[in-house]
Amino acid sequence: MSFESLGLSSPVLQAVSEKGYTTPTPIQEKAIPIVLMGRDVLGCAQTGTGKTASFVLPMIDILDHGRAKMRMPRSLILEPTRELAAQVAENFDMYGKYNKLNMALLIGGVSFEDQERALERGVDVLIATPGRLLDHFERGKVLLNDVKVLVIDEADRMLDMGFIPDVERIVSLLPPLRQTLFFSATMPPEIRRLADRFLSNPREVTVSPPASAGTNIVQGLAVVAEEDKREALRRLIREQDIKNALVFCNRKRDVAILQGSLKKHGFNAGALHGDMSQPARMETLERFKQGEIQILVASDVAARGLDIVDMSHVFNFDVPFSPEDYVHRIGRTGRAGKTGHSFTLASPDEGSLVEAIENLIGTTIPRVEVSGVETVAFEASAGRKRGRGRGRGVKAASGERTRTRRETRKPRGDQPVEQQAATPAARETRPQRPQRERRAEREHHREPRTERTGRSHDRRPERRRERDDGAPVGLGDHVPAFLARPPR
Repeated sequence: MSFESLGLSSPVLQAVSEKGYTTPTPIQEKAIPIVLMGRDVLGCAQTGTGKTASFVLPMIDILDHGRAKMRMPRSLILEPTRELAAQVAENFDMYGKYNKLNMALLIGGVSFEDQERALERGVDVLIATPGRLLDHFERGKVLLNDVKVLVIDEADRMLDMGFIPDVERIVSLLPPLRQTLFFSATMPPEIRRLADRFLSNPREVTVSPPASAGTNIVQGLAVVAEEDKREALRRLIREQDIKNALVFCNRKRDVAILQGSLKKHGFNAGALHGDMSQPARMETLERFKQGEIQILVASDVAARGLDIVDMSHVFNFDVPFSPEDYVHRIGRTGRAGKTGHSFTLASPDEGSLVEAIENLIGTTIPRVEVSGVETVAFEASAGRKRGRGRGRGVKAASGERTRTRRETRKPRGDQPVEQQAATPAARETRPQRPQRERRAEREHHREPRTERTGRSHDRRPERRRERDDGAPVGLGDHVPAFLARPPR
């Protein structure tokens, strides 16, 4: 089937042809005709299958007739990340260059004033992240009661990032009579319930099993010691014929550390994570797309917001905590029918994470060996979260209870050790004496101080050891009369 048979207009077909695309992907082939009919769509397809074009192309034709009003967009596309929103905006610029449509991009890290000026001119297509869109709405800069087409993209990622409450509020601000396109790479029960709430008699389009890895991605898994991961990654990069590559870390702090390590060993590496400013993130992505950066070390912020057709390799420096994230990470390679390569480095305690991934994708990831790096096996108790089991009173390996901090501290003063080591329960069973008697006993056994503290602000009465003649020690013969007077 060709794009001409899908019912798209001539300007859109011309833009698609100039990009070199002649045959639609399965999700495009099934979804585009339904969208052009005005029906709601529930689409489920793995990343890298062309979901973006499946709603961008028909939306251009739908919005080609009509005029936008000031601050009242005609369509709305919600994306979970800034990078993915910018990617969709690039698609509209690319496929809609022969159509006179106005577009605005509302994402964080960009000036409010520039976005407000775009909204005041009137936009046909509004692409936004939920948080920034609500910021503009609360400022009174955008009205949503004229939206005719709503697209919720990467809904499962919205759920993972905690954006669903914001999405529900945004949907409540839209007119009930609208066309809704709901796309997700996975379809867990929570996403299914949201789709039932937002969609009206939708047509479901599923082109591949949910959360399945691409068949044209060559996968590999190496189990090495945690301290050998950096060396294993460097050896894999040198052994592979890499055009460009993404290296994923679970933690943002590890991104900068790993990038510095790669640069130290002569690799052309950049970094991308959520703590970077938006201009810096966009500049890094652009340099990576242009080939100025060969290896991009990133957190999961880039797992779904990067669309590079010729991505040759993906490396998982850490096994992702969520099995779905593994599918999205390796989905950055092997796109548009090309072969990609994916390698994952796992430490011995990450066995359960790997097992969860293999259960999700329905296959075993082939094990590979890295030359010069020792391959190890998963631990029997693999996958246990670090830091658990270190609290007070945890049983030691010998079976005895470890001492608590109260039981192991040093003896205090002249108090007997066996009395201090007594358990709280034993102390509670002691007979309680009146408070006056306890205070008197403490005063009796307290050792008096022999010298002043030297602090001018200390106005507490000083205790001095008295001689047989009643004169305090340390004042010589010049003792004030009030100090020599015996206590009453």
